[in-house]
This record gives sequence, structure tokens and C-alpha cells, in this order.
Amino acid sequence: MKSNKRQPLVLALLMSAATPVVAAPAPVTDVTGTSGSSLERIERLLEARNQVQLDMQRQLQQLSGEVDQLRGMVEQNSYQLKQVVDRQRDLYRELDQLSQQAPAAAAKTETPAGNYSSNLSENESYDHAVALVLEKKDFDGAIQAFNQFLKDYPKSSYSSNAHYWLGQIYFAKGQGQSAVAHFQSVVNDAQSSKRADSLLKLGLIYRSSDKGKAKQYLQQVVSQYPESATAKQAKEALAKLK
Repeated sequence: MKSNKRQPLVLALLMSAATPVVAAPAPVTDVTGTSGSSLERIERLLEARNQVQLDMQRQLQQLSGEVDQLRGMVEQNSYQLKQVVDRQRDLYRELDQLSQQAPAAAAKTETPAGNYSSNLSENESYDHAVALVLEKKDFDGAIQAFNQFLKDYPKSSYSSNAHYWLGQIYFAKGQGQSAVAHFQSVVNDAQSSKRADSLLKLGLIYRSSDKGKAKQYLQQVVSQYPESATAKQAKEALAKLK
């Protein structure tokens, strides 16, 4: 009896097992749409990166050109500065040679002073005074020009040079005492490139009037500028004082 009651239940289970199971539909994704959007975004990023690289390359090229231009300007300025320094050295050397010919130089000062214009810039005024010495050999005109320069430009970077020129001119004319104040002005300027030469000149000027003071100046040259050519001249002058 019991087996008969279970048969319908078993049959029902077997039938339900035989029925095919229908799975829930899988979600559908628009693969084409999503992939296209990602590719476009990547392409835009790549384009932006390429544009940044191009901009950086252009900037580097521009900077490189500017650096080359600045380098050229520095080289040109260095060359021009060297020419100025060499010219200045030659001018001083020539005037030193003139100072060794004081009698002849004194005779040349009888020439009339050249016309001097006060309406000149600082550089023009200085160059004009130097030209009067070296080109025209007009010592009196140069004295006037340098004194006017010092009056017009008392704080000029050329002031020590102007005093040195005046000292040299008076020294070349055989007027040592008139040269003293100008050489002393140069000596008082610790930065002047002509300080050693001015000390030497003061020592040479005082040889005939005050040997003690002459020795003091000459020894300053030797002690403060021991490796210079000026020190060698000072040593020779000191040897003659003994």
C-alpha cells in the first residue's frame, strides 16, 4: 500500500527533472560603443601629449637660439674690452716713453692749446683729453681737458686715470712737484691699476728733494707689488739711492 502512494510523487519528480531549465538572459553590453569611446579618449591623450612635446621642442629650440645669441654678444663684448685694455696699456706705455724725454717734451708744450668743448659726454670728454696727449702732443691742451673732465665728472670711474695722465704730463714736462698731487690721488685709490706706477713716480720725483720719502715710496712698490715689472724698476731706483 505504501509503495502505491509514493508512485505519483516519484513520477512528478522525474517529470520536473526532465523539463529543460531555461536560464535567465545574460545582460547585453554594447561592446562596440564602449570600445570606440575608449579609443577616442586614448587618441586625444596621445594627440595632447604629442602637442606638448612639439611645444617643448619649439621652446628648447628658441632657448638654444637665444643662448647662442647671448654667447655671441659676450664674446664680442670680451673682444671689445680686450681692445680697450690693450689700447689703454699702449697709451700709458707711450706716455712713459715721453716722460723719459722730459726736456724735449717740455719744448713741445709751447704749442697752443687746442680748442676744447665742454659739451661732451663722459667718454667723449675723456677720449678727447687722451687724444690731445697722444695724437696732437698738445700737453697744455690736455691739462686743460683733463682738469675740465675732473670738474665735470668728479665721481667718474676714469677719475684715477685722469689724475694719472695729469701726473704723467707734468712729469714729462719736468714739473715733478705739480705732478705729486695727481700721483697721490691715484695712490689713494686702492683699486686703481696705475697705483704701483704712481708710487714709483712719486719715488722718482722725491729722489732729488727728499731721499727718505723717495725710499718710502719705492719700498711700497716692492712690498705691495713684488712680482710686477714696476717693482723691478723700484728696486733699481732704490739701489741708486744707497
